[in-house]
Amino acid sequence: MEARLFFIFIICLFSLNTCSSSSESVEIVPLKEVEKVQVTFYYESLCPYCENFIVNYLIDVFTEGIDAIADVKLFPYGNAKVNSNGNITCQHGEQECLLNTVEACAINTWPDVHDHFPFIFCVERYLYYDKFDKWESCFEELSLDPKPVKDCYTSGYGNQLELQYAAETNALQPPKKYVPWVVVDGKPLYDDYVYIITNICRAYKGPTLPKACLRCLASSASTIGIGTPEDREIPLHPVTYVDKPANPYPLLSKIRSFLMFN
Repeated sequence: MEARLFFIFIICLFSLNTCSSSSESVEIVPLKEVEKVQVTFYYESLCPYCENFIVNYLIDVFTEGIDAIADVKLFPYGNAKVNSNGNITCQHGEQECLLNTVEACAINTWPDVHDHFPFIFCVERYLYYDKFDKWESCFEELSLDPKPVKDCYTSGYGNQLELQYAAETNALQPPKKYVPWVVVDGKPLYDDYVYIITNICRAYKGPTLPKACLRCLASSASTIGIGTPEDREIPLHPVTYVDKPANPYPLLSKIRSFLMFN
């Protein structure tokens, strides 16, 4: 506080009648810290469209400096279901349940998104290129100790984390209709989810935007907004619906996804 008062005194001393010569005390009002945009991403590990979103779009939030204005949270549960006996059934089978739980354990082990997202991105990148058997190499590639994640999984704690994700995902209002499901400041993006940076930038109330925001806002169409009406028809971009069976041809899905996104 004393430093700020001294700074104001110096400004007044060298300005030309910009400060009053009155003996009244100067009231200093602290700037209110601008809250980050809350971004929540609901997905499942083997959904080809979720893989595509993470590898080609969500990554930009971190590489373009948008994470400076956004608080990103990941929910690796997606369209899974909790059975009456408490077991979880995943849309793309047991391998998806395994990786959902592994990624949940990674989030729990390294709570800061800047620590766990590189691991999740690495895993999903291998899945995106149909290299399922390579995902464990992400520990070594990123110089991460695999023991806490593996202990979390084998102890059953990872399953408890997944049940928590299930409860939070199922409590969404409006309810999740498909994955990837992206929510920005409480508003689902529906078919605008690939414009993740544009939507974050438009939601931010701070005085200074990252350079990537200026580029995106300048180039985006005026019709791109934050969310769309809840009764919007089929989204323009491919998604995996809640009750849709697992795709027997994942490679075709990725080719279709690539063509539609690019």
